Order: sequence, then C-alpha cells, then structure tokens
Amino acid sequence: MATASLTAGVAQVEITPPPGTHLSGSVGEYRPAEDVLDPLFARVLILDDGARRLCIIALDLCILTRPFTMLLRRAAAERYGIAPEAVMVHATQTHTAPGVGDFMLDEDFPPVPFDWLRGSEAWYTTFVVAHVLDALAQAMAARQPVTLGAGSGIEGRYAHNRRAICRDGSVAMPWKGWQGGATGPTWIRYIEGPIDPEVGVVCLRGADGEPVAMLLHYTCHPVHVFPEKHISADWPGAWVDAVRAAHPTCLPLVLNGCCGNINPWPPFDPDYVEDHRRMGAALATMTDAVLAEMPCTADVTLDACVQTLALPFRAIPPEELAAAQRLLAAHPEPVWRDDTQTATTPEWFEAASIVSTELQRRREGTLDYEIQVFRIGELLLVGLPGEPFVEGQLHIKLHAPAAQTFVAHMVTQYVGYIPIAAAWERGGHEAHTRYWAKLAPEALETIQTAAVALADKVWAAREHEARAACP
Repeated sequence: MATASLTAGVAQVEITPPPGTHLSGSVGEYRPAEDVLDPLFARVLILDDGARRLCIIALDLCILTRPFTMLLRRAAAERYGIAPEAVMVHATQTHTAPGVGDFMLDEDFPPVPFDWLRGSEAWYTTFVVAHVLDALAQAMAARQPVTLGAGSGIEGRYAHNRRAICRDGSVAMPWKGWQGGATGPTWIRYIEGPIDPEVGVVCLRGADGEPVAMLLHYTCHPVHVFPEKHISADWPGAWVDAVRAAHPTCLPLVLNGCCGNINPWPPFDPDYVEDHRRMGAALATMTDAVLAEMPCTADVTLDACVQTLALPFRAIPPEELAAAQRLLAAHPEPVWRDDTQTATTPEWFEAASIVSTELQRRREGTLDYEIQVFRIGELLLVGLPGEPFVEGQLHIKLHAPAAQTFVAHMVTQYVGYIPIAAAWERGGHEAHTRYWAKLAPEALETIQTAAVALADKVWAAREHEARAACP
C-alpha cells in the first residue's frame, strides 16, 4: 500500500469585538459586552494527504448561519481548491461571544428596529469573515509534514445532563449552585438522560516530534461565564490556553460535541464553584494523559462527504399559532419590558418565534439539514448543525465503523434544539415551540441513522481505495 504524505497547516486570528458589541446567548435581550475576560479566536486547520485536502474552521462564537458558512466555502474553493464538502465550519457556542448572521427571527419576519433582535450585528459578521479568510491564508502557507495520532480519555466531573424531571413529571433546568437549602434540590426526582464524558484528542506532530496542532473534543454547553456581559471563550478557550501553556509549539482547535441537553452545572453538588479555567485545566490534564499513550503514523489518508436531509418542521398547534398571530397583529412593533428598549417581553418574542417557524415552513416546506463526515486516517469526524441532544451523538459513536468517532455540533448552520422523542413529550426549555425548537420529534432519530450510514459509506470508500492500491 502506498504511504500517504500528510501535511498540516494551522493558524489563528483574534476576533474579539470591542466592548458594546451584542453578545448572543439570550433571547430577546440586548447584552452589550462590558469588558474582555479572555479573547476570542478563529482557528483554521488544513490537512492534505496529496490527493485530498480537508479544512476545519473552529470559531469562538455563539452561533453561525448557513450564508456565513457558504461564503467561507466558496472562498476556500476559489482560492485554494478545497472542495466545499471538505470545509467544516464549527462554532464552539460560547454564550459570551457574538453570533454571525440572523438566527433568532425568520428572514420573512417584518423588519425590527435593532439588528440584535435577529441574533447578531451585521458589521461583526463582515469582520469575522475577513479574519477567517486571513487565518485560512496563513494556514495554507504554514503547511508542513506531520504525523498523526488519535486517542481519548474520560473526564466525567465537568458535564451534566441539564434536564431534571420534577415531582409532577415536568422538566426544569438546574441552574448554577446548590438549590433547595440544606436539604438540596428535593424538587428533582431524577435526571432525564446521559452525558458523554469522552475527551477526544487528535495530535499532529512536526518533523521534530513536537505537537504542531491538535483537535480536541468534549461535550458541554460553554456557559460558565454566562449570563455575565464579559467577552469570553469559556471552557473551550481555557482548554486551548492550558494546552498551549504545556505545548508552546502547538495550536489546538476545540470541537464541542452534541450538548443540547448538557451543562457544566452539577445539580447535586453543594460545593460547586463556577470556574471555566478550572474546567479547561482539567481537560488539559487529561489531554496530556492521552498524549502519553498515543501512537503516531504518517500513513494517513483523508476523505470527506456530505448528505442533505429534508427534515419536516414541527406541527404548531393551530390555537398556539393563532394566538401568536393575534398578539403580533395587535403589537407589530416589539413590546419592551421597560423604556430602555433592551429586552422584549417574553410573550412578544415567543409569538415572534412561533410565527417565524411558520414563515419558514411555508417558504421551504422542509428544512435542508447537512450531515458532514470527514475521515482522517482511522478517525471519523461527524459535523451536525444545531444543538442535538447528546443521545444522538452517543448513538453515532456506538454504531460508526471507526473506534475513534468524534461528533461536532453547531456545524454549518443553526437549526435549533434537536431533542430525543421522549423530551418532546415531557416539554421543557429545549422542546418548547419556538424558532429554535422547530423540527419534528423524529428528527434526531433520522439524523443519527443517516449519520451512521454516511460514516459507513466514507469508511467503505477509503477501504476499497486502499485495497485497490495494494499490489
């Protein structure tokens, strides 16, 4: 079998906005940044095996949108010959960073007085695009021969399923800190689902054996700093900082997993202290433990494939839609909580979200949902839009053909929460009918089945090519 000649180039550029920039992560609320707790970056990794080229773009942003991704893919294709399906664009989803593009209200929703009501500020999207393209150029210029290794460890202390089943069967989200006084949160009967404690590490080493770049994978909402108005990359940024302190020659990219129902706040720990840097340091400690046992190889082949599903929208109860339409007919302009016009009433924004879902359904019929699979040697990387529940990720990892399979959420575009079917029945924040909970209940099962099939296809294609290369 011919030995692949793997090269890698990695770069980062800072995308920290100035104070006053709107921070995404809240609903119908203006959150101008007050200061910078830690900076935000756009990081780009380009891999090339001589036959194919893959590009991974990891952004310290809250949310990204499809037009933003398509613009970056077109630029990568035109400037560097990277196929669109081979460009994966991922937002870590830190809630103390801006988003890019409109994602809170539908494009056909009537004009609103402020950009931030739609989710982001247009000038910042333009700013980020220019800086990502700069990082892309730097990564192309920095390519060098590398070897690759992949492994994983377990760290289960910093991620927790956030859907608590209450006494009456309803669902509530445990918040930060101990709840319920000395007797604890007795309103919780049990936690609905699992977590994924796997810490994934992919290491690329240069000719001198030192790490050049890493792909780091963990699964948890980056909300340590939220809802404060500090700019912060949260635990993904802290993880990068801690790894770079131990490995100064290395530039890591963090890929956050399917954390639609996963938070860093333990519901049953009275001694919990909020600290995103503590979490980053713990993940870095596990990273070094994985590196110590990781074999490396230069015999690496690359592949990429995408599949687009036509997913049905959730049926909005007619009475719910009619009530939302009546409210907006009576109040076409936002209804504010006070004279500062920095937050709408929950009722107005919920009505706007319901109507936005109906506008998109009427225009598109179904939602185009793109699944992306990269093969990097013996590793599979799966990219999924939106916020799937962790159960979907675990299903993919259990059934994919590669022992090392890492799933990144918030890839390509934002499509809202994608819960398990039982969660739709129970309700709760992630399953309440709004513009960011708009897909039919069977969506996650459809996505995970298709993702496994696409992973099988990519794996089989490369195995066939490898056999054909043998004399």
